[in-house]
Amino acid sequence: MRIWPGRPYPMGATWDGTGVNFALYSRHATAVDLCLFEDRTSTEESVTVPLKRGTGFVWHGYLPDIRPGQLYGFRVDGPYDPVAGHRFNRNKVLLDPYAKALGRDVTWDDSLFGYSVGESDISFDKRDSAAVAPLGAVINDAFVWGDDERPDVPWNKMLIYEANVRGLTKLNPKVATSRRGTYAGLCAPAVIRHLLKLGVTSVELMPVHHFAKDQFLVERGQTNFWGYSSLGFFAPEMTYSSADSPQETVREFKRMVKTLHKHGLEVILDVVYNHTGEGSEMGPTLSFRGIDNSSYYRLAGNHRYYDNFSGCGNSWNVNDPFALQLIMDSLRYWVQEMHVDGFRFDLASVLGREPRDFDPGAAFFDAVQQDPVLSQVKMIAEPWDAVGSYDLGNFPGLWKEWNGQYRDTVREFWRGDHGKLRDFATRICGSSDVFQHNGRSPLASINFVTSHDGFTLKDLVSYNQKHNEANLENSGDDHNRSWNSGFEGETTNKDINQLRERQRRNFLTTLFCSQGVPMLLAGDEFGRTQDGNNNAYCQDNEISWVDWNLQPEQKAFQKFVRRAIQIWNDNPVFHRQTFFKPSMHGESENLDIHWLTPAAEPMTSADWEAGFARCVGMLLDGRMVEEFDASGEPLEGETVLLLMNASEDDIAFSLPPLDEDSYWQCELDTYYPSRRPKSLPPGYIYSLKTRSMSLFVRRKERRSTIRKRAGQKRK
Repeated sequence: MRIWPGRPYPMGATWDGTGVNFALYSRHATAVDLCLFEDRTSTEESVTVPLKRGTGFVWHGYLPDIRPGQLYGFRVDGPYDPVAGHRFNRNKVLLDPYAKALGRDVTWDDSLFGYSVGESDISFDKRDSAAVAPLGAVINDAFVWGDDERPDVPWNKMLIYEANVRGLTKLNPKVATSRRGTYAGLCAPAVIRHLLKLGVTSVELMPVHHFAKDQFLVERGQTNFWGYSSLGFFAPEMTYSSADSPQETVREFKRMVKTLHKHGLEVILDVVYNHTGEGSEMGPTLSFRGIDNSSYYRLAGNHRYYDNFSGCGNSWNVNDPFALQLIMDSLRYWVQEMHVDGFRFDLASVLGREPRDFDPGAAFFDAVQQDPVLSQVKMIAEPWDAVGSYDLGNFPGLWKEWNGQYRDTVREFWRGDHGKLRDFATRICGSSDVFQHNGRSPLASINFVTSHDGFTLKDLVSYNQKHNEANLENSGDDHNRSWNSGFEGETTNKDINQLRERQRRNFLTTLFCSQGVPMLLAGDEFGRTQDGNNNAYCQDNEISWVDWNLQPEQKAFQKFVRRAIQIWNDNPVFHRQTFFKPSMHGESENLDIHWLTPAAEPMTSADWEAGFARCVGMLLDGRMVEEFDASGEPLEGETVLLLMNASEDDIAFSLPPLDEDSYWQCELDTYYPSRRPKSLPPGYIYSLKTRSMSLFVRRKERRSTIRKRAGQKRK
């Protein structure tokens, strides 16, 4: 096997049309061997090629006789001294951190562990893992993108749809059987039609970086369905491909992105850079641990153990220049080579710990801010970690954030909790108390009621407690702020089911009438259930898969949701780029927003502070002072009135006054979901039913109609 010196960059395996350059970073290694395998069934490498240590601790070599499709791994030698933070073991074949495709996944076996299983983690295991280790595959990056362009949807027009690649289409009868649960299935015509008809602009995919299927799950017949256990930060998850080859897996992902772009849909990836699938010191040696443990991972003070801010056994060492470079290289790769439009960062607070506590000026955020590629795509943070760092509102200006306060407050309000009115009003107005202090806008808030983590929307109104028995463990949050509407679980009681459906309509209408960026969980638009499981991370089955066999009531609910999204999409008053300026004390000089009592009087401080208050009116003026479109022209929408009643009683609500040539048209009422738009005059006493909300739009009318309505009886 011929080998030339090669280059230290780019990292990983790079095919240049003639041969392949291999480059691997390891600061503390004493030797690195490249191992070439015949195929995925090989029990040992066919060729071993020593790499030379070059500048900057990068080991590299160029093999002119290698072609795309070649499977490979590394053996890395160095000190095995866990107490000092080093866990080198050349008996273990290691996955290239920069592998662009997986040629073979892990087959769990004790030989994958650097220590002797059953003994202390400082013991040394001499068994060879070549037969069962994950392998990278050399690929050819060539792909015909043609005229592909990113949709570049403005933040204030985005509707994010969170979905799992496998779960979204696994049961979809309109997707070809061979493509269900795959990248190809996700961009099938039936799926795209559904998304476009719903009004989605941006698909947020749960992790698609190749991830480890935890051994303890595999041994009990389960798997890591969610994928928050990354192993390959450049490689698309191989089990999501309908193709059988590494090369075609990459191309299938690219075709998915290209197809979604063609229909104006953005692709946002949920990425996990806070930890890896190698787990704690008791985990396997699959890649980073054996390549350079102390460089890639944050080690505790004694160096034997790991800082575990992720709750998954380890934390990525963002403070190491090469570990940080890997994240940046990975992000740029997915933008430039795979054409994705942005990222949602799992447990993003971990990436901002510098050295111990969260810092918005951390190196990672600075690197993203100045990067000419990444600073131009969408960045969304999950602004907390697993050990108590809650940093909502503290991320740099470029970033948007999952607003957990919005989720919790909206749930509490519609559950009927007392004393939530002021907080509820603040959340649906974009959470100025959270984001305005550092010059950000309502669009910094990613609003959601449900996500993959927790109850689905249907389960939120059907269960008081989690029901996670299928997980075979005690997992999942016990503080869901849910309400079962009077009965735990499924019921045939008509009144309870009607209340549950109304509550679901309340939640989603609130979501689409709030300032900020709305996010919808896949399947909530028609009432997907997980049977009360609020942590279905290990359920690759009907619990997690979206069931597309819709019953009549599900179709009716979906129709209502589409209508609510259409109203949101059509009216600029829901797409503000600046915060409302006044406080909640009823100042009449404000032209943007008015808060109203059921008597159509301005809310006072006493009204807000009344602990029993669970009803309010919100009037959004269509003139939208100081709001401008992309061309700098003043924006003007329709004046909207929202009436919200989370109490057990019907409320008589007086419709506020309008110009003499105007009237109120009720476009949506969650109590009467099928009712046609209804025209009503100012001053009309509207019966706002228990646990419901109504949306009115101001309309202009002809003089003849005005005269006719002048004599209408007030009710």
